[in-house]
Amino acid sequence: MSLLDIRVLGDPILRQDTTPVTEVTDELRRLMDDMFETMYAAKGIGLAAPQVGRTERIAVIDVDDNPFVVVNPEIVHAEGTIKGEEGCLSIPEVYGDVERSARVLVRALDRRGKPFEIEATELLSRCLQHEIDHLHGKLFLDYLGPFKRRSALSKWQKEKEKYPEGIRRLSAEEIARHHHSDEEL
Repeated sequence: MSLLDIRVLGDPILRQDTTPVTEVTDELRRLMDDMFETMYAAKGIGLAAPQVGRTERIAVIDVDDNPFVVVNPEIVHAEGTIKGEEGCLSIPEVYGDVERSARVLVRALDRRGKPFEIEATELLSRCLQHEIDHLHGKLFLDYLGPFKRRSALSKWQKEKEKYPEGIRRLSAEEIARHHHSDEEL
């Protein structure tokens, strides 16, 4: 396995719709493994393929020590609303309160290409919605009102200097702190 570079806000791939996966191959399973390793090293709980420069409709998630992959995920039912703070591995140090569905039912393929459904609430529901948004070129900033969005983008203007060429390369220090506190989506 290997760590992948994380694309940051400003990279056009983060605003593109992804391509549905027609077959889950060994190459894609290696990508999934690398995405998990990258997500953990970056202290995240979710990571979508566009965030590592790929166009496949794939995301990896680990909430409460329950890692799984969603391939071609779609929300087939959503209900209720809940507001909560979100961050993103592609927009480090920027956070905002986002209103999402409180409960979702997601249909996807697993890492073997087998169909499954997952019903989620709370943090897992938020994470699934956040990662599925990534697969359609949408970011959590898009949910913020004009004032909060301007404030978040202003903060990002100061942060983005740390990421030349729109790439977040994980440092040895970040990798050494490879734990799950202060997680981001």
